[in-house]
Amino acid sequence: MTRIVRITVTVFIVWMSVTGSDARAQGNSSLADIRLPTPEGDTLSLSEVSGKVILVDFWASWCGPCRNANRKLRKVYDTFKGRGFEIFSVSLDDNEKSWLKAIKKDKMEWLQVHDATGSGSKIATQWGVYALPTSFLLNKSGRIILMDPDERMLEQVLKEVLK
Repeated sequence: MTRIVRITVTVFIVWMSVTGSDARAQGNSSLADIRLPTPEGDTLSLSEVSGKVILVDFWASWCGPCRNANRKLRKVYDTFKGRGFEIFSVSLDDNEKSWLKAIKKDKMEWLQVHDATGSGSKIATQWGVYALPTSFLLNKSGRIILMDPDERMLEQVLKEVLK
């Protein structure tokens, strides 16, 4: 039985990584890119990291479940970062100091951007983010292949799509 479930999940993952869900095809072309300031004060666009499997992660420093997820994401990132995987975290903190402190405390060594408009974020609304944390796994073509995966599912999908 376990083997059948594993085969079914693998087939589904491969199929989704090929067909996926194109954010642009959902009627809002702005979903394809996010352009926001980094902790260093530069501006980074999601489109600048294209060609990789990317987890777009919406979070905030005040969100307990987000902070818990950050610890789990660190483990996944350390495992897959050199294999074509990147995390693009979008903070919805309205307080920049809290955002920077959380990045340091949670040891978030992946890409970070900050939307200081917080809960009024236009980008979050465009992406359909109504609760935190919310994440979208994009394949190398920028298509959404998974939404809000837990740690185990994320690892399993990454093993398949990064082969």
